[in-house]
Amino acid sequence: MPITFSTYITQLTDAVQLTNGPNLAYLLRPTSPHGKDLRNALKRFEGSVESPWDEIAIQYVLVCSHIAKKQYEEAFKEESQLVSLFYRFLPESRGWTLPALFSILRDLRDLAYDADSQSGGAKSDSMEEAARIITKAFGLCMTDRTSPYEESRKWGIYYVVGLVLKCYFRVRRISLSKNILRALEANNDVPPLAQYPRAHQVTFQYYIGMLSFLNEDFVKAEQELTLAFYHCNNSARGNKQRILTYLIPLRIIQGQLPSAELLRRFPTLEELYSPFVKAIRSGDVQAYDKALERSEQRLLELNLWLTLEKAREISLRSLFRKIWVSVDKSTRMPISMFHAGLKISGIDVPVEEAECYVANMIYRGFMRGYISHEKQMVVLAQTNAFPRVADRPNPFQTI
Repeated sequence: MPITFSTYITQLTDAVQLTNGPNLAYLLRPTSPHGKDLRNALKRFEGSVESPWDEIAIQYVLVCSHIAKKQYEEAFKEESQLVSLFYRFLPESRGWTLPALFSILRDLRDLAYDADSQSGGAKSDSMEEAARIITKAFGLCMTDRTSPYEESRKWGIYYVVGLVLKCYFRVRRISLSKNILRALEANNDVPPLAQYPRAHQVTFQYYIGMLSFLNEDFVKAEQELTLAFYHCNNSARGNKQRILTYLIPLRIIQGQLPSAELLRRFPTLEELYSPFVKAIRSGDVQAYDKALERSEQRLLELNLWLTLEKAREISLRSLFRKIWVSVDKSTRMPISMFHAGLKISGIDVPVEEAECYVANMIYRGFMRGYISHEKQMVVLAQTNAFPRVADRPNPFQTI
């Protein structure tokens, strides 16, 4: 049976009076079933409930009306107004309103995405505007100093921060993230991250990991993405795949190759990374180069090309180790042996360049020994001539 506007007003009032956050969130969600039943009822109900809820109810119907007509730019503008009206109520409320706050902010972001997509090639700043509006919620949550600890709006801080970061990443304005992160770090009243819902933790850890990756702080990036991956719900396969997209190459650089079982669970990642893993295991530098060439566009889009290009050294290390094993792990090997091994592997370079390859392997810590240039001989350590890649002290310094 279709819901009438008066019934909707009653349900909205009940949710507010009963401090029922989940129900309030449902009532304010444009995709809820009752939305299209209310499109034609507007102004005559203004003033029926206490402000700002009469205006919020009208804004909600306007949003639903524009969504039904696929007018997403207009829907975004009306949702922005709905959020602003909700903000008027928020300082007087406690944490029970957070489900509704999360819902309308999430809808705002989604409508911003739809509005930008609908604009085609035309200039559209809806997502950036959404980030600006959502940032206000961060301040409203942060400044709750009167609610009891368990009912504080501060429990919404990390969800809001996650939404803001999603918006900035979407429009590639990542530098704008610094402002909200500085404000978060400067406030000593925020509960520890570990006390927040797991989903809020994972989102925050993922974006901090991504920001660290893009800022070339690879140690912190690997730490944060690892936390995000192990905290992420196993049913959230899409989120796990996003995390692994960056965690796998960071682990490869450290000499930790993903298992075939792990890659099979994520076919997209298997297609992208298995050629590199196979080339490293077999020491096939030529196959590694072909994988780089084949996946170049995709890796550039993901900001991963340089990371995988640097990991090429690991496949070269595997090739040189195979050459060393083939001569019974001799401690004295002519450079011509490595030159020949490179040529057989499809890397046709002068002997002088082969010597440079060996020198670089020693310098990077992939091999232990020295080169006698005069005798054109490589003298390797008697023990642990090819240390494990994972044992190198600073694996990320080569990136």
